[in-house]
Amino acid sequence: MSEHEGLVSAYASDAERDAEVSVRPKRLAEFIAQHRVRDQLDLLLRGAMGRGAPPDHILLSGPPGLGKTTLANIVAAELGSSIRVTSGPAIERSGDLAAILTSLAEGDVLFIDEIHRIAKPAEELLYSAMEDFRVDVVVGKGPGATAIPLDVEPFTLVGATTRSGLLTGPMRDRFGFVAHLDFYSPADLETLLHRSARILGVPITDDGATEVAGRSRGTPRIANRLLRRVRDFAEVRADGVVNRENARAALAVYDVDERGLDRLDRAVLTALVDSFRGGPVGLSTLAVAVGEQPDTVEEVCEPFLVRAGLLARTPRGRVATEAAWHHLGRTPPTGTFGAAPPATPDLFSAET
Repeated sequence: MSEHEGLVSAYASDAERDAEVSVRPKRLAEFIAQHRVRDQLDLLLRGAMGRGAPPDHILLSGPPGLGKTTLANIVAAELGSSIRVTSGPAIERSGDLAAILTSLAEGDVLFIDEIHRIAKPAEELLYSAMEDFRVDVVVGKGPGATAIPLDVEPFTLVGATTRSGLLTGPMRDRFGFVAHLDFYSPADLETLLHRSARILGVPITDDGATEVAGRSRGTPRIANRLLRRVRDFAEVRADGVVNRENARAALAVYDVDERGLDRLDRAVLTALVDSFRGGPVGLSTLAVAVGEQPDTVEEVCEPFLVRAGLLARTPRGRVATEAAWHHLGRTPPTGTFGAAPPATPDLFSAET
Protein backbone atom coordinates (compact mmCIF):
# COMPACT_ATOMS: atom_id res chain seq x y z
CA MET A 1 0.00 0.00 0.00
CA SER A 2 1.19 3.52 -0.71
CA GLU A 3 1.52 6.22 1.89
CA HIS A 4 -1.73 7.85 0.75
CA GLU A 5 -3.66 4.61 1.01
CA GLY A 6 -2.45 4.14 4.57
CA LEU A 7 -3.40 7.65 5.65
CA VAL A 8 -6.68 6.61 7.24
CA SER A 9 -5.50 3.22 8.45
CA ALA A 10 -5.83 2.82 12.22
CA TYR A 11 -2.61 0.80 12.34
CA ALA A 12 0.68 2.60 13.01
CA SER A 13 4.18 1.97 11.73
CA ASP A 14 7.15 1.99 14.10
CA ALA A 15 8.15 5.45 12.88
CA GLU A 16 4.67 6.79 13.52
CA ARG A 17 4.60 5.35 17.04
CA ASP A 18 7.65 7.47 17.78
CA ALA A 19 5.87 10.54 16.41
CA GLU A 20 2.80 9.80 18.56
CA VAL A 21 4.76 9.91 21.81
CA SER A 22 4.91 13.71 21.88
CA VAL A 23 1.11 14.15 21.80
CA ARG A 24 0.12 11.28 24.07
CA PRO A 25 -1.44 12.30 27.39
CA LYS A 26 0.71 11.39 30.36
CA ARG A 27 -1.97 11.37 33.08
CA LEU A 28 -5.50 10.02 33.37
CA ALA A 29 -6.94 13.53 33.78
CA GLU A 30 -5.48 14.49 30.38
CA PHE A 31 -7.01 11.51 28.57
CA ILE A 32 -9.82 12.66 26.28
CA ALA A 33 -13.08 10.71 25.90
CA GLN A 34 -13.61 7.11 27.07
CA HIS A 35 -15.14 8.70 30.18
CA ARG A 36 -16.53 5.50 31.69
CA VAL A 37 -13.27 3.60 31.26
CA ARG A 38 -11.31 6.54 32.63
CA ASP A 39 -13.49 6.76 35.76
CA GLN A 40 -13.30 3.01 36.33
CA LEU A 41 -9.52 3.02 35.97
CA ASP A 42 -9.23 5.95 38.35
CA LEU A 43 -11.14 4.02 41.04
CA LEU A 44 -9.06 0.89 40.44
CA LEU A 45 -5.73 2.70 40.71
CA ARG A 46 -6.67 4.88 43.67
CA GLY A 47 -7.96 1.87 45.59
CA ALA A 48 -4.79 -0.11 44.94
CA MET A 49 -2.51 2.77 45.91
CA GLY A 50 -4.51 3.27 49.12
CA ARG A 51 -3.92 -0.38 50.03
CA GLY A 52 -0.27 -0.24 49.02
CA ALA A 53 -0.67 -3.18 46.65
CA PRO A 54 -0.49 -3.59 42.87
CA PRO A 55 -3.88 -3.21 41.15
CA ASP A 56 -5.63 -6.11 39.46
CA HIS A 57 -4.45 -7.11 36.01
CA ILE A 58 -6.04 -4.98 33.29
CA LEU A 59 -7.32 -6.00 29.85
CA LEU A 60 -8.00 -3.26 27.28
CA SER A 61 -9.85 -4.24 24.11
CA GLY A 62 -11.05 -2.31 21.09
CA PRO A 63 -10.11 -1.31 17.55
CA PRO A 64 -6.57 -0.05 16.85
CA GLY A 65 -5.69 3.60 17.35
CA LEU A 66 -8.05 4.38 20.25
CA GLY A 67 -5.47 4.69 23.04
CA LYS A 68 -4.79 1.27 24.56
CA THR A 69 -1.01 1.78 24.59
CA THR A 70 -1.49 5.30 25.93
CA LEU A 71 -3.64 4.01 28.80
CA ALA A 72 -1.02 1.39 29.66
CA ASN A 73 1.62 4.09 29.99
CA ILE A 74 -0.80 6.22 32.02
CA VAL A 75 -1.39 3.31 34.44
CA ALA A 76 2.37 3.10 35.09
CA ALA A 77 2.65 6.88 35.48
CA GLU A 78 -0.26 7.06 37.93
CA LEU A 79 1.28 4.25 40.00
CA GLY A 80 4.73 5.82 39.85
CA SER A 81 6.09 2.55 38.43
CA SER A 82 8.26 1.47 35.55
CA ILE A 83 6.71 -0.15 32.49
CA ARG A 84 8.02 -2.97 30.34
CA VAL A 85 6.55 -3.10 26.84
CA THR A 86 6.35 -6.13 24.58
CA SER A 87 3.86 -7.75 22.20
CA GLY A 88 2.23 -11.13 21.79
CA PRO A 89 3.94 -12.02 18.48
CA ALA A 90 7.36 -11.19 20.02
CA ILE A 91 6.92 -13.83 22.73
CA GLU A 92 7.53 -17.05 20.81
CA ARG A 93 8.76 -19.26 23.67
CA SER A 94 7.90 -19.55 27.34
CA GLY A 95 11.56 -18.84 28.16
CA ASP A 96 11.26 -15.40 26.55
CA LEU A 97 8.37 -14.53 28.85
CA ALA A 98 10.08 -16.04 31.92
CA ALA A 99 13.10 -13.80 31.34
CA ILE A 100 10.87 -10.72 31.24
CA LEU A 101 8.83 -11.69 34.29
CA THR A 102 11.82 -12.48 36.50
CA SER A 103 13.41 -9.13 35.66
CA LEU A 104 10.41 -7.10 36.89
CA ALA A 105 10.72 -5.08 40.09
CA GLU A 106 7.93 -4.95 42.65
CA GLY A 107 4.98 -2.89 41.42
CA ASP A 108 6.17 -2.75 37.79
CA VAL A 109 3.69 -2.71 34.92
CA LEU A 110 4.08 -5.25 32.11
CA PHE A 111 2.30 -4.21 28.91
CA ILE A 112 1.66 -6.92 26.29
CA ASP A 113 0.15 -5.55 23.09
CA GLU A 114 -1.90 -7.90 20.87
CA ILE A 115 -1.93 -10.37 23.75
CA HIS A 116 -4.28 -12.70 21.87
CA ARG A 117 -1.34 -13.61 19.61
CA ILE A 118 0.90 -14.86 22.42
CA ALA A 119 2.25 -18.40 21.97
CA LYS A 120 0.38 -21.14 23.83
CA PRO A 121 3.34 -22.28 26.01
CA ALA A 122 4.00 -18.68 27.05
CA GLU A 123 0.31 -18.15 27.79
CA GLU A 124 0.25 -21.15 30.11
CA LEU A 125 3.34 -19.84 31.91
CA LEU A 126 1.62 -16.50 32.31
CA TYR A 127 -1.29 -18.07 34.22
CA SER A 128 0.78 -18.90 37.30
CA ALA A 129 2.63 -15.59 37.10
CA MET A 130 -0.64 -13.64 37.12
CA GLU A 131 -2.23 -15.65 39.93
CA ASP A 132 0.62 -16.76 42.19
CA PHE A 133 3.52 -14.53 41.07
CA ARG A 134 5.53 -17.64 40.29
CA VAL A 135 6.87 -19.27 37.14
CA ASP A 136 8.17 -22.78 36.58
CA VAL A 137 11.20 -22.87 34.30
CA VAL A 138 11.86 -26.27 32.73
CA VAL A 139 15.54 -27.20 32.52
CA GLY A 140 16.59 -30.10 30.31
CA LYS A 141 14.62 -32.32 27.97
CA GLY A 142 12.89 -35.66 28.10
CA PRO A 143 12.70 -37.78 31.27
CA GLY A 144 15.52 -35.81 32.86
CA ALA A 145 13.77 -32.45 32.57
CA THR A 146 13.36 -30.56 35.83
CA ALA A 147 10.95 -27.73 36.65
CA ILE A 148 12.55 -25.01 38.76
CA PRO A 149 10.05 -22.68 40.48
CA LEU A 150 11.04 -19.01 40.45
CA ASP A 151 9.28 -16.27 42.38
CA VAL A 152 8.15 -13.17 40.52
CA GLU A 153 7.79 -9.77 42.17
CA PRO A 154 4.15 -8.61 42.40
CA PHE A 155 3.34 -6.79 39.17
CA THR A 156 0.40 -5.56 37.13
CA LEU A 157 -0.18 -6.96 33.66
CA VAL A 158 -1.87 -4.67 31.15
CA GLY A 159 -2.95 -6.60 28.08
CA ALA A 160 -4.25 -5.00 24.90
CA THR A 161 -6.14 -6.71 22.12
CA THR A 162 -7.97 -5.69 18.98
CA ARG A 163 -9.71 -9.07 18.83
CA SER A 164 -10.91 -10.02 22.29
CA GLY A 165 -12.87 -12.96 20.86
CA LEU A 166 -9.58 -14.74 20.14
CA LEU A 167 -8.55 -14.68 23.81
CA THR A 168 -8.90 -18.01 25.57
CA GLY A 169 -11.33 -18.23 28.46
CA PRO A 170 -8.64 -19.00 31.07
CA MET A 171 -6.65 -15.95 29.98
CA ARG A 172 -9.63 -13.60 30.02
CA ASP A 173 -10.75 -14.83 33.44
CA ARG A 174 -7.42 -13.90 35.03
CA PHE A 175 -7.91 -10.19 34.39
CA GLY A 176 -9.55 -8.39 37.29
CA PHE A 177 -10.56 -5.40 35.17
CA VAL A 178 -11.71 -5.58 31.55
CA ALA A 179 -12.47 -2.43 29.54
CA HIS A 180 -13.59 -1.88 25.96
CA LEU A 181 -12.61 1.33 24.17
CA ASP A 182 -15.16 2.84 21.78
CA PHE A 183 -14.71 5.11 18.78
CA TYR A 184 -14.50 8.83 19.60
CA SER A 185 -17.28 11.29 18.90
CA PRO A 186 -16.52 14.23 16.55
CA ALA A 187 -16.66 16.63 19.52
CA ASP A 188 -14.06 14.59 21.44
CA LEU A 189 -11.84 14.44 18.37
CA GLU A 190 -12.03 18.21 18.01
CA THR A 191 -10.89 18.61 21.62
CA LEU A 192 -8.06 16.16 20.96
CA LEU A 193 -6.99 18.02 17.81
CA HIS A 194 -6.83 21.35 19.64
CA ARG A 195 -4.65 19.72 22.32
CA SER A 196 -2.34 18.10 19.76
CA ALA A 197 -2.09 21.35 17.80
CA ARG A 198 -0.99 23.21 20.94
CA ILE A 199 1.72 20.63 21.63
CA LEU A 200 2.94 20.66 18.02
CA GLY A 201 2.76 24.45 17.79
CA VAL A 202 0.25 24.37 14.93
CA PRO A 203 -2.27 27.24 14.62
CA ILE A 204 -5.71 25.68 14.22
CA THR A 205 -9.18 27.19 14.00
CA ASP A 206 -12.42 25.69 15.28
CA ASP A 207 -13.71 25.02 11.78
CA GLY A 208 -10.36 23.46 10.85
CA ALA A 209 -10.58 21.06 13.78
CA THR A 210 -14.17 20.23 12.84
CA GLU A 211 -13.17 19.45 9.25
CA VAL A 212 -10.30 17.16 10.25
CA ALA A 213 -12.32 15.45 13.00
CA GLY A 214 -15.13 14.64 10.56
CA ARG A 215 -12.74 12.70 8.33
CA SER A 216 -10.91 10.82 11.11
CA ARG A 217 -13.15 7.73 11.38
CA GLY A 218 -13.62 8.27 15.11
CA THR A 219 -9.98 7.34 15.71
CA PRO A 220 -7.43 9.59 17.51
CA ARG A 221 -4.46 8.09 15.66
CA ILE A 222 -6.00 9.00 12.31
CA ALA A 223 -6.95 12.46 13.56
CA ASN A 224 -3.37 13.21 14.63
CA ARG A 225 -2.02 11.81 11.36
CA LEU A 226 -4.35 13.98 9.28
CA LEU A 227 -3.42 17.00 11.41
CA ARG A 228 0.26 16.52 10.56
CA ARG A 229 -0.52 16.24 6.85
CA VAL A 230 -2.75 19.32 6.86
CA ARG A 231 -0.03 21.19 8.76
CA ASP A 232 2.45 20.33 5.98
CA PHE A 233 0.05 21.63 3.34
CA ALA A 234 -0.72 24.80 5.29
CA GLU A 235 2.96 25.58 5.82
CA VAL A 236 4.02 24.89 2.22
CA ARG A 237 1.06 26.09 0.13
CA ALA A 238 -0.97 28.38 2.40
CA ASP A 239 -0.67 30.70 5.37
CA GLY A 240 0.36 28.07 7.92
CA VAL A 241 -3.03 27.94 9.65
CA VAL A 242 -5.09 24.75 9.82
CA ASN A 243 -8.53 26.11 8.91
CA ARG A 244 -11.43 24.58 7.01
CA GLU A 245 -10.28 25.80 3.60
CA ASN A 246 -6.73 24.52 4.04
CA ALA A 247 -7.92 21.23 5.56
CA ARG A 248 -10.25 20.55 2.63
CA ALA A 249 -7.57 21.39 0.09
CA ALA A 250 -4.93 19.29 1.86
CA LEU A 251 -7.12 16.23 2.27
CA ALA A 252 -8.19 16.47 -1.37
CA VAL A 253 -4.49 16.12 -2.24
CA TYR A 254 -4.30 12.99 -0.07
CA ASP A 255 -7.56 11.52 -1.48
CA VAL A 256 -9.44 11.57 1.82
CA ASP A 257 -13.05 12.56 1.20
CA GLU A 258 -15.59 14.20 3.49
CA ARG A 259 -16.55 10.90 5.14
CA GLY A 260 -12.96 9.77 5.70
CA LEU A 261 -12.83 7.34 2.76
CA ASP A 262 -9.55 7.04 0.89
CA ARG A 263 -8.74 5.77 -2.60
CA LEU A 264 -8.94 2.09 -1.66
CA ASP A 265 -12.24 2.48 0.18
CA ARG A 266 -13.81 4.16 -2.83
CA ALA A 267 -12.28 1.57 -5.16
CA VAL A 268 -14.00 -1.19 -3.19
CA LEU A 269 -17.36 0.58 -3.31
CA THR A 270 -16.96 1.48 -6.98
CA ALA A 271 -16.13 -2.12 -7.89
CA LEU A 272 -19.19 -3.34 -6.01
CA VAL A 273 -21.50 -0.82 -7.65
CA ASP A 274 -20.13 -0.62 -11.21
CA SER A 275 -18.74 -4.11 -11.77
CA PHE A 276 -21.08 -6.24 -9.70
CA ARG A 277 -24.28 -4.14 -9.64
CA GLY A 278 -24.04 -3.77 -5.86
CA GLY A 279 -23.28 -7.41 -5.09
CA PRO A 280 -23.31 -9.81 -3.44
CA VAL A 281 -19.74 -10.73 -4.33
CA GLY A 282 -17.13 -12.88 -2.60
CA LEU A 283 -14.16 -11.34 -0.78
CA SER A 284 -11.53 -12.89 -3.05
CA THR A 285 -13.29 -11.70 -6.21
CA LEU A 286 -13.68 -8.22 -4.78
CA ALA A 287 -9.99 -8.10 -3.82
CA VAL A 288 -8.94 -9.09 -7.35
CA ALA A 289 -11.19 -6.38 -8.77
CA VAL A 290 -9.39 -3.65 -6.78
CA GLY A 291 -5.91 -5.16 -7.10
CA GLU A 292 -5.37 -5.85 -3.40
CA GLN A 293 -4.91 -8.84 -1.13
CA PRO A 294 -8.10 -10.22 0.45
CA ASP A 295 -6.79 -9.62 3.99
CA THR A 296 -6.12 -5.96 3.15
CA VAL A 297 -9.71 -5.47 2.01
CA GLU A 298 -11.08 -7.39 5.00
CA GLU A 299 -8.94 -5.85 7.74
CA VAL A 300 -8.25 -2.32 6.46
CA CYS A 301 -11.32 -1.31 4.45
CA GLU A 302 -14.30 -3.34 5.56
CA PRO A 303 -14.46 -2.48 9.31
CA PHE A 304 -15.02 1.20 8.62
CA LEU A 305 -17.22 0.72 5.55
CA VAL A 306 -19.51 -1.59 7.52
CA ARG A 307 -19.60 0.77 10.51
CA ALA A 308 -20.37 3.71 8.20
CA GLY A 309 -23.29 1.80 6.69
CA LEU A 310 -21.76 1.73 3.21
CA LEU A 311 -21.11 -1.99 2.94
CA ALA A 312 -22.77 -5.08 4.38
CA ARG A 313 -21.53 -8.61 4.87
CA THR A 314 -24.10 -11.24 3.99
CA PRO A 315 -23.96 -15.05 3.80
CA ARG A 316 -23.70 -14.73 0.01
CA GLY A 317 -20.95 -12.08 0.01
CA ARG A 318 -20.32 -8.33 0.23
CA VAL A 319 -23.12 -5.94 -0.72
CA ALA A 320 -23.09 -2.20 -1.36
CA THR A 321 -25.83 -0.44 0.61
CA GLU A 322 -28.10 2.31 -0.67
CA ALA A 323 -25.90 4.85 1.16
CA ALA A 324 -22.87 3.63 -0.82
CA TRP A 325 -24.66 4.23 -4.12
CA HIS A 326 -25.57 7.76 -3.05
CA HIS A 327 -22.03 8.46 -1.77
CA LEU A 328 -20.66 7.61 -5.21
CA GLY A 329 -23.27 9.79 -6.88
CA ARG A 330 -25.16 6.84 -8.37
CA THR A 331 -28.88 6.09 -8.31
CA PRO A 332 -29.52 2.82 -6.47
CA PRO A 333 -31.77 0.30 -8.22
CA THR A 334 -34.98 -0.88 -6.61
CA GLY A 335 -34.38 -3.45 -3.89
CA THR A 336 -30.91 -2.20 -2.98
CA PHE A 337 -29.68 -3.43 0.40
CA GLY A 338 -30.55 -0.94 3.12
CA ALA A 339 -33.22 0.85 1.16
CA ALA A 340 -36.43 1.76 2.92
CA PRO A 341 -39.35 -0.49 1.99
CA PRO A 342 -41.95 1.06 -0.30
CA ALA A 343 -44.82 2.76 1.47
CA THR A 344 -48.04 0.80 1.55
CA PRO A 345 -51.28 2.64 0.88
CA ASP A 346 -53.45 3.36 3.89
CA LEU A 347 -56.73 1.73 2.82
CA PHE A 348 -58.60 2.98 5.85
CA SER A 349 -57.90 6.63 5.07
CA ALA A 350 -59.10 6.39 1.48
CA GLU A 351 -62.31 8.16 0.61
CA THR A 352 -65.25 5.85 0.28
